[in-house]
Order: sequence, then C-alpha cells, then structure tokens
Amino acid sequence: MEAKVKAGLWAQMALRLADIAGRPGMVLRKGDPDSGGILCVLRGRAGCLVLSQVRDGEGRAAWMRGTGKDPVPEPEAEAYVERQVKRDPDLWVLEFEAPDLLPPFEAKII
Repeated sequence: MEAKVKAGLWAQMALRLADIAGRPGMVLRKGDPDSGGILCVLRGRAGCLVLSQVRDGEGRAAWMRGTGKDPVPEPEAEAYVERQVKRDPDLWVLEFEAPDLLPPFEAKII
C-alpha cells in the first residue's frame, strides 16, 4: 500500500503539472486540506468528464469516471459534482482544460 498525500498538497501538484503541460487548471472548491477527497472536472471539445479519486483493490491511488465512459454536457457534469459535494463536504473540486479529455497528471483510470 502506498503512502497517501494530503489533499491540499496533491491539488497544488496537479495544478502545477497542468500549468507545465499548458493545460490551465483551477480550484473550484477547496475541501479538507489534509484528508479531503478529490474530483477533477476535465473540459474538452466533446464535453466534460468528472474523475473521482478512489483506491484500487490493492490500495493504490486510482481514478473512476464518475460521469461514465463518454463525455457529458457541462450541466450534467456540474450536477454530478453538486451531488458528490452534498454527500462529502470535504471534497476538493479541480477543473482542467483538457481538449483530449485526458488528465494533465499521471492517472490510473479504472
């Protein structure tokens, strides 16, 4: 099992990697700086994807397509984020410009 990184630090790292890759990103919502979960909204040409931070069966960090396999319209992505924040008020929400709908950070998507 790999070590967990504090949510605030992870968010800073993801935004820095996005900046380096030329893919603007921003924090839409700050959650708990130590142990909050993270949602990443990827905005692309074909619509949006929302990735939700999870752990795989072996406890390693991974991402799940919360809005499904295919891109969804912006209002649908926003509604998904709102539902998740109601369930977990400690969530961080980050948004990235991602024309190809790929995250600007290393991500195992399950």
